[in-house]
Amino acid sequence: MDPHKLLHLAAIIEHGSLAKAGKALGISQPSLTKSMNRLERELGITLLERKPTGAEPTSAGELVYTHARLIRDEMQTAAARLQGRESQSDVVTLGVLPSLASHIVPVAIAQWKRLYPEVQLRLVEKVQIELLWGLLRGEFDFVIGQTEFFDVALDGLKQRVLFRDHLNIYARTGHELFSQREVTLSDLARFPWVCPLVGGRQRNLLDKLMADAGIQSFPRPIEGGSVDFMKALLASSDYVAMLPEHAITSGMNDIVLKPLPIVIPALKRDIAVILHERRPLGVASLDLVAQIQLTAIQLMAGTAAN
Repeated sequence: MDPHKLLHLAAIIEHGSLAKAGKALGISQPSLTKSMNRLERELGITLLERKPTGAEPTSAGELVYTHARLIRDEMQTAAARLQGRESQSDVVTLGVLPSLASHIVPVAIAQWKRLYPEVQLRLVEKVQIELLWGLLRGEFDFVIGQTEFFDVALDGLKQRVLFRDHLNIYARTGHELFSQREVTLSDLARFPWVCPLVGGRQRNLLDKLMADAGIQSFPRPIEGGSVDFMKALLASSDYVAMLPEHAITSGMNDIVLKPLPIVIPALKRDIAVILHERRPLGVASLDLVAQIQLTAIQLMAGTAAN
């Protein structure tokens, strides 16, 4: 497939007609029509339905478009990085899990910024798999995420564990489960859950814990990417959730939410800095990683002491 023809296809689908796409691309409509006819002949499929009101993709056209758009986006990203490579030395772009962005990372950044007031920081919260793909595409300098998430498709990344994160099962203080001296997984299965988006280890861990206890069915959980959303839902309902201890920060959350009296050794996860093998970190980024590690250790030590 000729990449130029794929870019033409993407423009036609996004603008809705060959005339508008041709104008945006600086190509005459007859030339664009010829390009699409050749692409369809090469592939042996119809990609566009020509109508009086414009052009619409067929199901095959939609499929090819998803790849054409990725090619175009990658070309634009490469161009932007080449044009801005000299000016990016004073910019650090960090990808982080939402559960870590709620407390540990902000505290660490505040300390780090005192040493690097002139360095611009960009922080992006995403679920783990999106962080890793973004790192491969060069969208982040590094990622703070959890381990045990690699597969063959993610070759080229390396990780170093920074600290161990302990998870508790939380509910609002008035939840009826607090009337019990001990809580079992069977008790928890009677109540609705809120979990990170599908693909996150906490959701997989929940399913595994229930299956190991012989519990085959429990209410389908709500899935969300925001820790604040999860905490608000817990505070106003009978939902329960797994959250890291540091996500329940000082203030009202200490009063409204409490960990349930249940001990599950498996509720731990290793948090690591994840890097691209061919893109070494600068001094400012290395110092930020070190500050995140130090902050996490200090905050969790304080939580344990309390």
